[in-house]
Amino acid sequence: MEGKDLIIIGAGPIGLACGIEAKKARLDYLILEKGCLVNSIYNYPANMTFFSTSDRLEIGGVPFISNNPKPTRPEALEYYRRVCSSWHLNVKLYEGVEAVAKDDNGTFQIRTTKGNYSTKAVIISLGFYDLPYLLNVEGEDLPKVKHYYNEPHPYFGQRVLVIGAANSAVDVALETWRKGAEVTMVIREDQIRESVKYWVRPDIENRIKEGSIKAFFKSEVTRITPSTVEISTPSGKEIIQNDFVLAMTGYQPPFALMESMGIKFNSDEYHTPVYDEATMETNVKNLYLAGVVCGGLKTNKWFIENSRVHAEMIIKDLIDKK
Repeated sequence: MEGKDLIIIGAGPIGLACGIEAKKARLDYLILEKGCLVNSIYNYPANMTFFSTSDRLEIGGVPFISNNPKPTRPEALEYYRRVCSSWHLNVKLYEGVEAVAKDDNGTFQIRTTKGNYSTKAVIISLGFYDLPYLLNVEGEDLPKVKHYYNEPHPYFGQRVLVIGAANSAVDVALETWRKGAEVTMVIREDQIRESVKYWVRPDIENRIKEGSIKAFFKSEVTRITPSTVEISTPSGKEIIQNDFVLAMTGYQPPFALMESMGIKFNSDEYHTPVYDEATMETNVKNLYLAGVVCGGLKTNKWFIENSRVHAEMIIKDLIDKK
């Protein structure tokens, strides 16, 4: 069994930042990732543009040069590959963590899909892109229902229903419409969310206003069939013809894994994990959180740009304990 000073679970930007700080502190560390490098970014839509500017996405002192005012997904993938290579980070990809438990000596024992490790400390730096919120309606298991979106081409000439009112839903609606889809949106709220990217929000609002994209506000999908979708609206039930449902309803953190490690949660509406805001340590000694996972269900609280500092805070605490 391989023993380490620190194991970082998740090779996203913040996990990599933690690895960089661990290396600078000369800790014997390892980053474990069940998918590819920066797996969440890889699974973003192919043409996605970041809200942040490139300098706010930088880690490890490696410059992020973008050809655009806002960097794109391909540019981010190239950048984080370069960061990993430049720092020669110790990363094991496609090795998912199955269990983490403390033994009687206070050492963490980690079982993965490929082996076993022991470590004095653990950082959880996982995203939330693997567990979509389900609609829990009849027909959700049909092949035409998608909780992930990559590119618009497959939807050319198709009747597409987009569910949601946040950035992902708006991007999908506009992109598929511009590539030849007939788009309808179903939105629980009474308007497009204020948090939608400021340069995109007027675009979707104008497309809805002119009727290019139809939208049902204060509405919910109640049933999906192979050829239709039933919608509950303020005016009553609507049944529309449909080829694809793109449910951009958001995703949730890996609560089950966190709970199995002994992490406690606050009783707030966001199911926020308990941690020390000065050190990022949870109620379990030497078990830390970094990045978006700190926000619980409030997945829009922590981003790359405002959680990069978590890496420095955690490693400082580990060194201070030494």
